[in-house]
Amino acid sequence: MNVYGGQAVVEGVMMRGKRFMTVAVRNPGGNIELFKKELSGPLRGKFARTPFIRGVVGLVDAFGLGVRSLMYSASVAIGEEAEYEAPLEWGPILISVGVGIGIFFVLPSVVVQAGENMVGISGLPLNLLEGLVRLGLLIGYVSAIGLMPDVRRIYGYHGAEHKTINAYESDADLTPGSVASFPKEHPRCGTGFLLVVVVFSVLIFSILGPMPLLWKIVSRLCLLPVLASISYEYIRYTAKHVHIPIVRILMMPSIALQRLTTREPDEDMLAVAIAAFVAMQSAEDDQSMSVTS
Repeated sequence: MNVYGGQAVVEGVMMRGKRFMTVAVRNPGGNIELFKKELSGPLRGKFARTPFIRGVVGLVDAFGLGVRSLMYSASVAIGEEAEYEAPLEWGPILISVGVGIGIFFVLPSVVVQAGENMVGISGLPLNLLEGLVRLGLLIGYVSAIGLMPDVRRIYGYHGAEHKTINAYESDADLTPGSVASFPKEHPRCGTGFLLVVVVFSVLIFSILGPMPLLWKIVSRLCLLPVLASISYEYIRYTAKHVHIPIVRILMMPSIALQRLTTREPDEDMLAVAIAAFVAMQSAEDDQSMSVTS
């Protein structure tokens, strides 16, 4: 069975496979608008599928597709003319990424440095404290933005995306009534990935030992690709072996965290997610048939 993924967007869902991605968005008139794109380029070659390289490459690829899908969906949702390939304003995007990295990776280092100076802790306890601060910021952030009505709807589409993929992986009918009965959490969720990054950051940063604040910040930033690669491989492994009891236990924190970033979707949200998935899968199947014929 093929491995598919997706992302919730504004009033819609993006679904992606190996060769195609689709975005389905409900417009102000209540109709579902679909956009389909063939995936190609250097980020999807054989080298990009190499273990421990594919994690970083996949994140870069997913980020680009995700930003464009969000911009496209936002335009469709408010009834504006939408163009998926419209030039992106990279200035604000890079600033947002920089702020995110600063909050979740630089700020915890600064906070625990104050703890080291005030309380005198160091070594493993200090790194554990840094990990707890990072985890607290992550949980606080996803919980706080979830209080916003617009974000709550995106969280609903996030749940619809997961339910649809869960239904497909269980060979169930892709209808709103059938899909609604499946869990709104999924083993390969990006939220779970972020939690794994936090956990592995504690383990890897602990190896480095104590260091001045500047070098601590530099080491955290330089090791981000390493953390992403290891976390990506871990998520892939656990998702493939979810039938093993110990793996299910290891995944429990990830599943619990996803309950903050998903909401039970309504029937209209499920219909949008299903439309995106069916369009993507149909495009993949059509290309596979043309290659083999």
